[in-house]
Amino acid sequence: MKILCNEKSQVLAGKTALATGLELVATDFKKFPDGELYLKTGKTDEETVIISSVTDSDSFIQTLLLADACEDSEVTLVLPYMGYARQDKRFNEGEAISARAIARALSEGVSRVYTINTHETDNLSFFRVPAEDLSLAPYMGEYIKTLGLDDPLILAPDAGAAVFAKSVAEKVHFDCDHLSKTRHSGTEVTMQPKELDASGRSVVIVDDIISTGGTLATASKMLMMQGAVSVHAACVHGVFSGGGYAKLYSAGVKSIVSSDTIESASSRISAAECIKNAVLS
Repeated sequence: MKILCNEKSQVLAGKTALATGLELVATDFKKFPDGELYLKTGKTDEETVIISSVTDSDSFIQTLLLADACEDSEVTLVLPYMGYARQDKRFNEGEAISARAIARALSEGVSRVYTINTHETDNLSFFRVPAEDLSLAPYMGEYIKTLGLDDPLILAPDAGAAVFAKSVAEKVHFDCDHLSKTRHSGTEVTMQPKELDASGRSVVIVDDIISTGGTLATASKMLMMQGAVSVHAACVHGVFSGGGYAKLYSAGVKSIVSSDTIESASSRISAAECIKNAVLS
């Protein structure tokens, strides 16, 4: 078994190779003047693991090309970040179900698929091969434990993320709650923990993805006003679009951490061990 990766997942693929003891095969990537992509891999094996986050059009095409280059191998595709996963249904007439389109295309030439904290696990049914979602929640909990926070409170930004937050908190035995919004008028909304008091506590807001950071920035300011000692943010997928990273810091968030499903300076939690346990099981 050998490992391949697209350009967006080189660091994570390298960490996974070290964790598993498998060889990471070098791949040459090029772009022609007309924008078309080209790649050439080294010698693969009877079994191949492709680690490819899909964050943009180029990474999506590279993933398709990698699978095609491995036509003589049994391929396990790992999608640390599956782009387009949030369009999982048709909200308006004439829309494409993007998650379905991406899943169908990426099923070609592979034997099984692993995603990591995909936005909706219902998306797994769109793949035409067996697919399983892995979770970094326990690893996030272990990382938060190393911060040495005094009396930490794990908070989900809303009720929909409460299950993820509970998974982060339970292994390390932290208190857990989710933020509840109260609308006072057309323009005034307050947010506070639904059941627990944040006053005097170090709060860690956790989620599967931080996109623009707007909601978390607002929540951070309100939690500090409510007496929180400090506010931290942790996510699996750090997109930070539209200046989201800076927005959180300017709102008083003391630390921001993400995993390496999308590689950036905030990637302090690695998915390598999680991927190792899946592909070698």
